[in-house]
Amino acid sequence: MSSRTENSGKHTPRLVVVISGRGRNLEAIIQAIEAGELAAEIALVISNRADAPGMQIARLAGLNCVCIEAGGFKHREDFDRALAARIAAARPDWVVLAGFMRILSQAFVERFEAKLINIHPSLLPRYKGLNTHERALSNGDARHGASVHFVTPDLDDGPTIRQGSIAVAADDTPETLAERVMTEVEQRLYPAVLAELVAGRVFFKDGVVWRDQRLQEDCPHDQYDRLAVT
Repeated sequence: MSSRTENSGKHTPRLVVVISGRGRNLEAIIQAIEAGELAAEIALVISNRADAPGMQIARLAGLNCVCIEAGGFKHREDFDRALAARIAAARPDWVVLAGFMRILSQAFVERFEAKLINIHPSLLPRYKGLNTHERALSNGDARHGASVHFVTPDLDDGPTIRQGSIAVAADDTPETLAERVMTEVEQRLYPAVLAELVAGRVFFKDGVVWRDQRLQEDCPHDQYDRLAVT
């Protein structure tokens, strides 16, 4: 499986994907590239865990991949510098956090400002941080989903690019809701947002999102179970 697209000699946007776990969003990105839905190439996959299952997905896809574990560094800042240096060496157009379970330092975030994006399993600004599915169920939310946002130094606080949601079922548990959000929302939403970014339709400037050369005042919201966009 190849991660590259042919682009008539033009520059193909380069992605560095950073993971910690199963790599399911990485897999969706690979599939979108293979299907011609995302005109980009994955230049590098980085994990902070050598045993991350997503690394096997990367290897089977023939991608360059590397592990940089935090345990090998005395200080958090040293790890972040090493991570940043390896990412920069791959000359990315976009740095894609896809289930990366570490909080990044301000210096790291500022180094990749306007090209660092993340997917978070909630409808931000609701439920920043962990245990988002449990919190959505505890609060009786009718809908739940995910948000793709530009990363800023504050946790899960960067401007949102696009969101997607599904209806919460009466019999959902945190585990079933997490699975449905991943397969029905995240794995569709992330490649779609990346396609907008690499096409130049969306960009980050002056702390806000611009879409189609205009300030994005309302974040697009895809209701995947209704096959509609609002």
